[in-house]
Parts: sequence; C-alpha cells; structure tokens
Amino acid sequence: MKRINNSVIALSLFVGIANANAQEKKTLSLDEAVQLGIQNSKNLKIDAAKIEEATADLLEAKNRQLPELKISGSYMYLPMKPTVDMKLGGASGGAGGPEIHQVLYGSANLSVPIYSGGRIKYGIQSAKYLVEASKLSTENNKTAIAYNVAQAYNNLFKANQSIKVFEENLAASQKRDETFLKMENNGLIARNDRLKANLQTSNIELQLLEAKNNYNIANINMDLLLGLPDNTELEVDQNYIEEGSEVKAVDFYVNEARENRKDLQALVQQRKAAELGTKAAKAENLPSLAFTGGYVAADIPKFLTVYNALNVGIGISYNLSNIWKENSSLRQSQAREKQLAATDELLNDNIKLDVNREYQNTDFSKKRISVFEKSAEQANENYRITKNKYDNGLATMTELLDADAAQIAANVGVINAKADAALAYRKLLQTTGTLTIK
Repeated sequence: MKRINNSVIALSLFVGIANANAQEKKTLSLDEAVQLGIQNSKNLKIDAAKIEEATADLLEAKNRQLPELKISGSYMYLPMKPTVDMKLGGASGGAGGPEIHQVLYGSANLSVPIYSGGRIKYGIQSAKYLVEASKLSTENNKTAIAYNVAQAYNNLFKANQSIKVFEENLAASQKRDETFLKMENNGLIARNDRLKANLQTSNIELQLLEAKNNYNIANINMDLLLGLPDNTELEVDQNYIEEGSEVKAVDFYVNEARENRKDLQALVQQRKAAELGTKAAKAENLPSLAFTGGYVAADIPKFLTVYNALNVGIGISYNLSNIWKENSSLRQSQAREKQLAATDELLNDNIKLDVNREYQNTDFSKKRISVFEKSAEQANENYRITKNKYDNGLATMTELLDADAAQIAANVGVINAKADAALAYRKLLQTTGTLTIK
C-alpha cells in the first residue's frame, strides 16, 4: 500500500512539473500587443518618474508664493555666574547683581511675499510648461513603443507564415520522395534523380528549421516586450497583413507631422519655459518686497522677562552686488533659448526627411507586393508546366526541382512583402505622430 502511495505521489509530481514546463498559448491581435507593450514598458516607467519629478518642481515653485512662518526657541544653561553691567538712567549693576544660570528665548517670524520682480510668477508658469513637456515626451515614447511592438509582431508573423509554407512544401516533397523511390525500384528513374529529389527535401527541412528558429527568437522577443512569461507561445492574427490604407500625397503626411508630433510639441513647451527662465533671470536684478511680522519672548529668571513683543512691518531686500556682478543666470538662460531654437529648426528638418523617406518606403513596399504576386503566379505556373513535362519525359529532374524551389521562394516572398508593407505604413504613421494606440 505504501509503495502504491509513493507511486501516486511521484506521478503527481511528474504531471505538475510537466504542466509547469508546458508553454502557455496566447492569441493576440496587433492592437492588443501594443497595449500590453505600453503597459509593461520599462521606458515608460522612467517617463512616469520624470513627470513626477517635474510635478514636484511645479509644487516647489508654487510654494514660493506662500507665506513663510518660522518658529525658533533656545534654552541656555550658564554654569558660571555672568558679569552683568546694565546702564539704565545712570544706574549700573555690578557683582552684587542677581545670579543668572539659565536663559529661555523664543521667536516667531512671518514673511509674506508682495513683490519679487516676477520671479515667483515666471517660475510657476515655467514649471507648468516643463510638466506639459514631460507628458508630451511620454506620448512620443508611446508612439515609438507602439512601432517597436508592431515591428516585433511583424517578424513573428513572417516567421509563422514561412513555417506553414515550408511545412506544406516539405510534406509534398516527402510524398514525392516516396513516389520516386517506388519508381527507382521499378527501374523507371535513375538513382541519381531520386537522390536529387532527396537533397531538395533536405534543403526544405533546413529552411523549415531556420524558420522555426526565427519564430522562437521572435516569440521570446515579443514576450519580453509585452511583459509576458518567457514560456508564452504567441498566436498572431492571420489578418494582420490585410491592415493598411490608401496612401495619400506626401504633403498630407508632412502637415500631419507638424500638427501631431509630440516631440515637436514638447519642444514648444520647453522653449516657452526657457523664455520665462530668461525673464526670471532678469528679475534677479530687481528688489524684493514682503510683509513681515514677528513675535519675541524671553525669560531670564530673577533678571528679565519679555512677553508680547509683537512687531509688523514691510521688508525690502536688494543684493547690491548685482551692480558690479554680471548676471550669469541670464546668460545661461539666453544660451538655453538659442539651443532650443536651433533644436527646433533641426527637428523640423528631420521630420521632413523622416516623413519623405518613410513615404517612399511605403510606396516602394506596396509596389513590391504586386511584383512578388506576379512572380509567384509565374513560378506556380512554371512548376505546373515543368511537372507536366517531367511526367511526359520532356523535362529533367533538375528542371523540376529548380521550378519547385522557385515556387517556394516566390510564395514566401509574397507573404513577406505584404507583411513589410503593413509595417512600412505603420512606420509612416509613427513619423507623423498619428500611429493610433487603442
């Protein structure tokens, strides 16, 4: 009985391990993959932290317009009797004065900013622009991630479709090998011809192995991008290559990029912040004005007690060294403005180049489809004719196998061309900032 129980436990453990090692299958559309990629992106987590940092800077800028209230207190113990000499109304105190061994002192000071040359106002508005710039940069990164996921999805789709083509052709080639073996045994074909057919089958097997290897690499890449377990086997949407749209004129996409590129919009916000930074730097040469108030209390036992010493007034501060010191903050801010202006010009030029390049690539990829489809149609027809000739003794085995290899390559080429065209169109949308994220 004990031996049976041990066997049951061992079997249960084996089944559990087998289930744990089994690959989990998951079917994903491209839009679902993009959404997962965005949710689990490490880069976007960094961007979220940058937004939090910019928001904290905004909070710090807003805090500068609030009142400052500081409270301080001190207690001092005097181990030795101090010498106190007070001169009040001609009277003086000497060594016979009160014994003082401790002093208590407390104060409260209030300062409410009234005028600071605009530094506080400019700082708050500048911080708001920088928060918005951080958010726009995140949106731009989302678009880039969406394309990266689409690119990985495209590789997975192509590898998956290639596997299907090679498996179908391998099955046909293996069946042909069986037929040729029978024909050789019956003396209908030479052994050399049968070996040529076997070699063709081996070549297809190698191509199938390569396609499976590419698929496994593409699959693990997708798992990492989407934040899925490494053993998740992904099933792609077979209608992926049918996605796309009619391509419009290139000027349309250039205008779309100018209106929708988030990195361009982020740069606009950064330039606004830099302009305000320059104004704030100029304001450093102006005085600051604040409402002030305070309260003081002191207690020196047997000597002095002060309560209700309340004071209010207006405080002004001005750094006289600004008269002979050059405003370095102003120079730095002006240099920052120049840098951003040049960056804006460069980015606009790069956008024009990117859009035009991807427009040409998209147009080229669509034209490639028709060429590959024509080639596949010709290759299939050529194989049909060559096979008919071979069956009637009018074509050699080499001609038949060459026609078969050309047919396989052409059919794989059609699939790859359609997949690449779908990806090229998404790349064009990314360069315009209109790649949709559902």
